[in-house]
Amino acid sequence: MHYIATMTSNTLIPPTPSEAEYQAAAVDAVPLLEATSDPFDLFGTWLAEAKEKEMNDANAMALATADSTGLPDVRMVLLKDFDRQGFVFYTNLESYKGQQLGENPQAALCFHWKSLRRQVRVRGAITSVSQEEADAYFASRARDSRIGAWASAQSRPLEDRFALEKSVAGYALKFGIGEVPRPDFWSGFRLVPTRIEFWRDRPFRLHDRLEFVRGDAAALWSTSKLYP
Repeated sequence: MHYIATMTSNTLIPPTPSEAEYQAAAVDAVPLLEATSDPFDLFGTWLAEAKEKEMNDANAMALATADSTGLPDVRMVLLKDFDRQGFVFYTNLESYKGQQLGENPQAALCFHWKSLRRQVRVRGAITSVSQEEADAYFASRARDSRIGAWASAQSRPLEDRFALEKSVAGYALKFGIGEVPRPDFWSGFRLVPTRIEFWRDRPFRLHDRLEFVRGDAAALWSTSKLYP
């Protein structure tokens, strides 16, 4: 009982909105409809609107993975490309997420655009991007970011900040003013979705939820509304 009392009195947790606050926060008065048979079109529209409204990183997404035992893990990453094949992101293949995706090549994504009161959830299988795609994206990165990719043994223990800075300096010296190639341990993944859900805030938590589902990447999408 003491634990419950402590939790409910925590002033860091926002209170439940009042009726007036719910009404004031209501945006997009028209209910979310099945306006398209292609969720990628709707996602593209929402992402474009988020880029206009979000202060930082409209392409930020939570990436959920699981290891070979089924233990889940989640972190924020950046979406770097999307089309009808899926959603692309890049990482060190030897990082926690890289290892987990190697052991269990399926994942989930969640985009949350607070300013628009919208959310998109995605689930599906993971495939590797092509060498050409990885090379092209790596070459587009700032030079210091490319050097940083070589210097960081991502997810492994770091003795101190100086060790990281020393590694960066060493690779900067190694590559000099020449080209910085993509390391073999750095590449990208594509999540090929079989389920995409669009969520939009509505007053009194009576939210709109529209779900697109397909059996595999070659199948047609089916749509359905979900209870909030």
